Amino acid sequence: MDSFLQSLNIQVITDIAIVALRILIPILGVIVVFQCYSSMRRQRRDEKPLIMLENAANGQVLPVLCWENSVGRAKGNDIVISDDLTVSREHCVILRRKEGWFISDTGSKTGTYVNGKRTEGRAPIYINDEITIGKDTFVLKRAQDYTDVNRSWFYRKEGGKEGIAPFALMMLISIFTLFMATEACLSIEATDFQPLIIFAVFMVVAWAFYIVSTQVFKRVGFELEGLALFLTAIGVMLSVRQGLHQTYVQIIACAIGMAVFCFMIKFLQNPDRVNKWRLAIMIIAVILLGVNIVFGSVRGGAANWIMIGGMSIQPSEFVKIAYIFVGASALDQLQTRKNFIVFIIFSAICIGALFIMSDFGTAVIFFGTFLMISIVRSGDYKTVVVSIVGAIFGGLLILRFKPYIADRFSAWGKAFENSADKGYQTARVLTYAASGGLFGCGLGNGYLKYVAASESDLVFGLACEELGLIVALTIAGAIGGLFFYARAITTKSRSTFYSISACCAAGLLILQTSLNIFSATDILPLTGVTLPFVSVGGSSMIACWGLLAFIKAADERTYSIKKR
Repeated sequence: MDSFLQSLNIQVITDIAIVALRILIPILGVIVVFQCYSSMRRQRRDEKPLIMLENAANGQVLPVLCWENSVGRAKGNDIVISDDLTVSREHCVILRRKEGWFISDTGSKTGTYVNGKRTEGRAPIYINDEITIGKDTFVLKRAQDYTDVNRSWFYRKEGGKEGIAPFALMMLISIFTLFMATEACLSIEATDFQPLIIFAVFMVVAWAFYIVSTQVFKRVGFELEGLALFLTAIGVMLSVRQGLHQTYVQIIACAIGMAVFCFMIKFLQNPDRVNKWRLAIMIIAVILLGVNIVFGSVRGGAANWIMIGGMSIQPSEFVKIAYIFVGASALDQLQTRKNFIVFIIFSAICIGALFIMSDFGTAVIFFGTFLMISIVRSGDYKTVVVSIVGAIFGGLLILRFKPYIADRFSAWGKAFENSADKGYQTARVLTYAASGGLFGCGLGNGYLKYVAASESDLVFGLACEELGLIVALTIAGAIGGLFFYARAITTKSRSTFYSISACCAAGLLILQTSLNIFSATDILPLTGVTLPFVSVGGSSMIACWGLLAFIKAADERTYSIKKR
């Protein structure tokens, strides 16, 4: 009798612990995401002029606020000279590099002069140099020479508060992951310690990355990395009951992704170096797609996988990184038409190759990213309209000659009517996701794990079922907030390359997230794309860390530079 009561008490305590953990997990998840974004917002630097341009004729002073500044007659320029018809619409660019300040004429009709000499290419400029643009001559001055003048419109304070300490953020993420692992152990009748073992392995990788990032590379802030670790932790713990092999592969891919992230941060430090490698990166990307077309294996109707030594690799995921590299440029190169034409040709090759591989989900992501880059870099809406018309025409051809894609459209919005065949996966996602409620049924307790692709294409539904709606929406919010953060920091980015690459990398991740979530919930037809950082897939995991590097590089605090 005593042993029965003792076992009953243990069961009651276990049940209470499980309920408590299922409530604490979403609460802690919301706290982690909130702390990351509020910390990034508070740590933004004040916007102050870097140098000044003083008109030699009338003494008017123009503040230079950015690392790259377009100068011209058009209103869209950073520095507008509207009252001089000899100034071209986009006349020149004043830019800062590690070596100092430069000015670059961008094909103006009357030219740009420094100390009376016409410039060719990038020309260095120094304090007290005279810069002639059209009929006006400006003298380059230090910003601090004007701090004693009442020019409050020069300054806009946005920061001033400290964000969450990196160590505290890592502790929050560790506790969040520990709670998930503990709940997974307690909620399965045949209790084992596999989730806790996975937790320990993942924490070794995560803390090693934290030490390298904060102590070795001395990176400022850890919020972006923390968000990625938070999302990865959810994906890793969701996959524990799906199969240990793929869970360990996911952790290994995460470690490789972290290494790629660190390498790219170093590589991106010099935007001019990136431009020199632009052609090589483009060629490598085309070769990867070509190899994929020739040797690719078919999965789910798409030949986008290459088998190497028993391991599968998806080259199109790595091409996403190359695509951002090629699409973004420094401002003085951005204003050349040849640069944009090269990007359009490269885009056509990438999207065409994906069509040949029948990887239409990834093709949609590339096309959406192309539209974003086109608008951000040129504002050429005619190109966008023509591209959309062409995409509609291509979509009609796909529906005509690819029957399985047409089947997905025929089942779209009718999941329960076709639950036995075409709508089988979607119907199961909607049913099981709804059964999870706000706090989920517990890791490993769901039924969606028995449906094909539940750990990849349908992982949002799996998160809803096992972790609850609050955690699932927190995942969406964590990724969605990247775009607003990227947009906020681009005004102080060191180069237009960083501004474009950060916004478009964030936009790509959000577009991919939207396709995954909306297709799993029958808002869109099934597209077969992964949920960034959460879905099982080594290639996707590595690519997501690579894309995150573009956003990290856009923050001017990431790199230190000696003043000249």
